[in-house]
Amino acid sequence: MTSHIQVQGKSRGPAADGGAGGPAGERPAGVSDGPGALLLRLLRGNMRQYGMLVALTLIIALFQVWTDGTLLKPLNVTNLIQQNGYILILAIGMMIVIIAGHIDLSVGSLAAFVGAAAAVMMVRHDMPWPVAVALALLIGALAGAWQGFWIAYVGIPSFIVTLAGMLLFRGGTQILLQGQSVAPFPRGFRQISSGFLPELGPHTDYHNLTLLLGLGVLALAVVQEVRGRRQAADFGIPLLPVGFFVAKLAAITVAVTVFTLLLASYHGFPIVLLILGGLLVAFGYAMRNSVLGRHTYAIGGNEAAARLSGVKSKRIVFLAFVTMGVLAALAGLVFAARLNAGTPQAGINFELEAIAAAFIGGASASGGVGTVLGAIIGGLVLGVLNNGMSLVGIGTDYQQVIKGLVLLAAVGFDVWNKRRAGV
Repeated sequence: MTSHIQVQGKSRGPAADGGAGGPAGERPAGVSDGPGALLLRLLRGNMRQYGMLVALTLIIALFQVWTDGTLLKPLNVTNLIQQNGYILILAIGMMIVIIAGHIDLSVGSLAAFVGAAAAVMMVRHDMPWPVAVALALLIGALAGAWQGFWIAYVGIPSFIVTLAGMLLFRGGTQILLQGQSVAPFPRGFRQISSGFLPELGPHTDYHNLTLLLGLGVLALAVVQEVRGRRQAADFGIPLLPVGFFVAKLAAITVAVTVFTLLLASYHGFPIVLLILGGLLVAFGYAMRNSVLGRHTYAIGGNEAAARLSGVKSKRIVFLAFVTMGVLAALAGLVFAARLNAGTPQAGINFELEAIAAAFIGGASASGGVGTVLGAIIGGLVLGVLNNGMSLVGIGTDYQQVIKGLVLLAAVGFDVWNKRRAGV
């Protein structure tokens, strides 16, 4: 169930621009739709939500055929998750910042700085890795607070502040590491990126704990869909016909089951995926249901109107950048754990990947629109493209061209969708 923010007659939120409750969902009183017409209208109204999901499915199908089935082999699926975990973490934070109407160019440099700080603490000073991780996340929060202060309370544009931060944190990384890589990390820390959940229960052909987690995720997804349908009915939002809703639940069941079996047939559930799942649930719920989440959509949609409605916009922007700082720190730790080293060149172009993932996943350049799940989908689109093109032997030069065209198409689609909806 997506949230709506009503600020002086302007509704903004994950489904506000053309959603079922927005302009595309309006019907004259007394006029009813048949099941087919209603389905078509709902799909048109929620094109941003479903468009990239359909695109991701088609890209997966294309590369699955093109690579003769290699793309969806259990080993490759696991590698895909572990290789893109840090970008997906950054994409969640970047989506929140973009929803608030801002941008953050410093996240790649901040991730590198935090990874370097963690390396210095653990390798050079023999600090226990859990303590080093906690301090590294605190560094990320303080860095985000530093940038959020200049943006929210001083009024300097986020582009300028985070550009300065990009230079500051990149220089700080070089100073900390003295131009050299610092390694190796303790085994427990490396498990954050490359580890798996332990095996439990009797020996079978599948990872038992992964099967149980998959069953729990499936149950949670079905309950959420049913709950969302009930809430939509309570608010008078047009509903999918029962047959189509059952088909949607069946598609979710098939997708979760196949994904679970793929993971369970290899080493099981990667720890980085568990971290991503926790972030997705926590931030997805917060953005949909909390006051802070609704206010973030409000100021991104129309900051002046939100302020007049009592929203403390400065506080919301400040907290968005603190959140981004923590997630950038977490991404830096995951990346450092994967490399097993803190390196001066870490984090290069991470900010571009995160921004691209957010926009491909449905964020609007004008703010006020997007979902956390959309950021994950956008990141997966990029990740599958990278992995699939590498498997079929497409060079990195052509990969950059293709990703650039995909990003341009996603933003162009956003502009076209807004014009069509009359926004």
